[in-house]
Amino acid sequence: MDTIELTIELSPKSPWDEVITAELAEQGFESFVQTEKGIIAYANADIDVDKAIESTSLKENEMFTFSIEQKTIPYQNWNAKWESDFKPVYVEDYATILAPFHDDFEKKGMIVKIQPQMSFGTGHHQTTWMMTKALFELDSMPEKVLDMGTGTGVLAIIAENLGAKDILAIDIEDWSVVNAIENAERNQSKNIRCVCGDIDQVGDEKFGLIIANINKNILKNHMESYSQALNSGGTLLLSGFFSTDVEELIDFASNFQLSQVKLFGKDEWAAIQLIKK
Repeated sequence: MDTIELTIELSPKSPWDEVITAELAEQGFESFVQTEKGIIAYANADIDVDKAIESTSLKENEMFTFSIEQKTIPYQNWNAKWESDFKPVYVEDYATILAPFHDDFEKKGMIVKIQPQMSFGTGHHQTTWMMTKALFELDSMPEKVLDMGTGTGVLAIIAENLGAKDILAIDIEDWSVVNAIENAERNQSKNIRCVCGDIDQVGDEKFGLIIANINKNILKNHMESYSQALNSGGTLLLSGFFSTDVEELIDFASNFQLSQVKLFGKDEWAAIQLIKK
């Protein structure tokens, strides 16, 4: 599928870049790049761009000025651009996330090879980086793990490498599931079950660890299901939201026997580690 790219310049940039990013994420935009003058936002080409923009502060706001440039990136060109721009990701000394064509870069810690295609999760985004760090800093890796919104499958692969024996990796996009399967095979992963669908695919299964790197609204919609699927004393790792959303999510999670254990931050993004009481 083609991709919509919105280049938005803002004056003043702050705090409106964070506000617009959060609002566009709620409208279905899936990834963002901070620029000197604003943001670049990406979404699948089937999104209603005009409706998304009208649902944000870009509509009738006198507190800042802005300009928007929209273009469509063909599927093949997106992959070519990614390959030309992709650099290895170093998550401290824990892990190096590489593309299959990387040969001559320094490697630190666990080596994970990812070909993202159109899926989210190469480690470049702050949320994936924090979730990777959080996985390494768990006291122990439970045998059974749920990875919601698996994208490329990178977090599921890391979880298996850290000792998980049974991983259910779910994504609503069929091409993400295909991509996650390919990346699992690329990394010789044997314990990952990749499924297309939503939270209802979990059924009655129980997990010692649930990973969810999605966005705030979906996390809130899923929170009760996460709690039900989590063993007592189990861990829930959440990301895909801004640091300004942390207090709201912690308060919301407390309604479902989930309490904060640890907080991660990188730039304006955040991740939360919670435990089920």
